[in-house]
Amino acid sequence: MRRTIFTAEHELFRDTARTYYQRECAPYTEQWEREGQVSREAWAAAGKAGLIGWQFPEEYGGQGLWDFRYNAIMAEEMHATSSVGIGLGLQNDVIPPYLMHLTTPEQKARWLPGVISGETICALALSEPGAGSDLKNIRTTARRDGDTWVIDGSKTFITNGILADLVIVACKTDPDAGHKGISLIVVERGTEGFERGRKLDKVGMKAQDTAELFFHGVRVPAENLIGQEGRGFYHMMGNLPTERLAIAVAALASAERAFGLALEYAKTRTAFGRPIGEFQANRFALADIKAQLGVARVYLDGCIMALVDGELTADEAAAAKYWTTETGWQAIDRCMQLFGGYGYVNEYEIARIWRDSRVQRVFGGTSEIMQEIIGRSLGL
Repeated sequence: MRRTIFTAEHELFRDTARTYYQRECAPYTEQWEREGQVSREAWAAAGKAGLIGWQFPEEYGGQGLWDFRYNAIMAEEMHATSSVGIGLGLQNDVIPPYLMHLTTPEQKARWLPGVISGETICALALSEPGAGSDLKNIRTTARRDGDTWVIDGSKTFITNGILADLVIVACKTDPDAGHKGISLIVVERGTEGFERGRKLDKVGMKAQDTAELFFHGVRVPAENLIGQEGRGFYHMMGNLPTERLAIAVAALASAERAFGLALEYAKTRTAFGRPIGEFQANRFALADIKAQLGVARVYLDGCIMALVDGELTADEAAAAKYWTTETGWQAIDRCMQLFGGYGYVNEYEIARIWRDSRVQRVFGGTSEIMQEIIGRSLGL
């Protein structure tokens, strides 16, 4: 169906995003996959093109545009151009509410210009070896010592973990207070005692650096606390619907890309003297995928506009993430099947999409957690 949520200004932004991905990212796919991370030059190019931090005020280099439709465009164009790895989604979708709504004027002046220019890459350190979806059980601690916080602990599965210059760390500042004792503290690159661990060898998303982080008596200024002390859990929970909607957008965009590749392959690959798309089993499979993705698109666009209007609920965001990641995974798997043996060869894009999409059902809250959130909204 024709999409109606974008204006002419959004489409101009889309053109800029597509040009950026085509020039600065897509040509380096194989290199970044081998190296396990993207180049800082690509980040700087995104900043120069105005593709980072448009939400922030103009006085810091932003555009003051709090409109999630721009975020959706960035994710859609990344997948449409077969670009990989660059963590702009985290920088644009997840980080802004923390750095805009929880920071002081001094902190904004210190951090935002670099974030917007692409010189300062951000990470959000929440997950730990023993605490994934259950954030209230994190064990990383921060104790107050005069005018500093002293942080001890470890984090894992951290996107941008190797490249990050600015890491927002969830810590227990009052270990006896449960989820009411969690605070958010910013740790900057080069701080003594802050160490990067392994760059994790993942099944997919090879170009996106995902790492372990370690904090050994890390001392940071007291003014690096963001938000309210002891309110970190609530700050994180308040930002999760946006993060989950961002994952849903990426999930559907990757499935749409896979469908486009499969459809083209079905028209050009021949077997028994005719294109494989002419066989009823394949034609029906593609028809089924088209219908499922089309229905998902309508619901997802509705959620995008609900977020723009300030009306998106936690259970609606959970439903969007649950449906798009589960449906998208099934669609991508069926698209891969159409390629036969070639679909299992890494040089084919469909193989990478298949590998990369699997984790979408896990991060940002597993599908089972999404079902739990939806179920609770029913009063069950």
